[in-house]
Amino acid sequence: MFILESILTDGIAQLSYLVGDTDSGNAAVIDPRTDVEVYESLARKHGVAITHVFETHIHADFVSGSRSLAERVGTAKIYLSDVQSNYQFEAEPVSDNQVFDFGAFRLIARHTPGHTPEHLSFELCESDNANTPWAVFTGDSLFVGSAGRPDLLGAEETEGLAKQLYETLYEYFLKLEDFVTIYPGHGAGSACGANIGDRLISTIGYERRHNTFLKFPNFDAFRTFVVDDAPPAPWHYPRLKKLNAAGPEVMDRLPTIPALPPYAFRRSAREPGVTVIDTRSMLAFGGGHIPGAINIGNRPEMSAWVGQMLDLDERMLLIVDQASDIESIERLIVRTGHSNFAGYLCGGMKAWEMAGLPLETLPQISVEEMQVRRLADPTLNILDVRSPDEWNGGHIPGAEHYFIAEMRDRITGLDKDARYAAYCASGYRASIASSLMRSRGFKNVANVPGSWSAWMAQDCEVEKPEELDA
Repeated sequence: MFILESILTDGIAQLSYLVGDTDSGNAAVIDPRTDVEVYESLARKHGVAITHVFETHIHADFVSGSRSLAERVGTAKIYLSDVQSNYQFEAEPVSDNQVFDFGAFRLIARHTPGHTPEHLSFELCESDNANTPWAVFTGDSLFVGSAGRPDLLGAEETEGLAKQLYETLYEYFLKLEDFVTIYPGHGAGSACGANIGDRLISTIGYERRHNTFLKFPNFDAFRTFVVDDAPPAPWHYPRLKKLNAAGPEVMDRLPTIPALPPYAFRRSAREPGVTVIDTRSMLAFGGGHIPGAINIGNRPEMSAWVGQMLDLDERMLLIVDQASDIESIERLIVRTGHSNFAGYLCGGMKAWEMAGLPLETLPQISVEEMQVRRLADPTLNILDVRSPDEWNGGHIPGAEHYFIAEMRDRITGLDKDARYAAYCASGYRASIASSLMRSRGFKNVANVPGSWSAWMAQDCEVEKPEELDA
């Protein structure tokens, strides 16, 4: 019996797959994530052995689990593209049109460059109909409603990759039958493609009719859309590409995070290269936190934001609501390459409080209060930390745009004595931004819980960029 399992990794919106045949007992995993226990568990559930681990390309947004999975199951080989791959670890090379037989089905590798030079997609065929694919694992070449971006290897590579992407989409994917199902490498929320659709699968026919990337009459029009109009690339992507090309460290288990009592925690926090991450809610953080801490709340998207805010060699101290949260938080963090944990605060903020150690607060102002303040106090600087697309869709009148993903560098020139209020869509990213500013010495910073969602709920005034140009 044929089996296919999709594994969605929340926070980074990454999709990986287990495909297998229970009669032959063989299975393959495509693009495994870092914490690989899920694949072993699914294989055991279906009574198959993982014999193949395929990588569609060198990933930029998460740490590959291919080496860890092959080591863990002991029966699998890793298979990588043989084209301009820059892989630096041992694996089996895969060439264009190479066939892999699994009994009831077969996978056929197709070279689909554009997002990266080495990119592979894998057609899925029944063995009895070996020349008629009914599905294709598209990796980061074709998404639901979108396509992979060609600008992640630097400006010198972008033009050539954009041309390859155009040829991949128009000369390969659009020549497949309409009924072919696509299984992409990412869902909505990933920065590997612009405005990826909410559905996790689609068909070639549906994408042919509705995907903007597949509707351009020539390459020049396509290039303008995918290159000139692309959203900013997350700054940590090049670092993860290098890590994945070199071969990620084999992780047989999650790293041990030592529990530190308050005074030991404070001593560690004062060491060079250490960052304190407070994973509590924005309101808890605002009410009292350790000086210098950055608030990246315990939600799936913290994977991406730890990746954005911290260098890979930074040591992390964690503050959690309760010790039982440690493992789930650690899983989120290691997915974007961070595994250097200095410890966590044993007993949480209650222990810190009872030890009588210093606390700081981060003011939280409601939308109603900010509405009054922005009209009464011209010295208040309102920072919109949402993405460019969100900003262009409408923002608070008088706000300045400081995209959170770029704030590590952009806030350097701001006046540390001025007054600021930061907002995003809900307050989560704004709390990251405002806590980052406080950790850099900004004295008068406030967060806006509810942020844009609350602003719209209050039916407050909205400004759009075109209104400013009129």
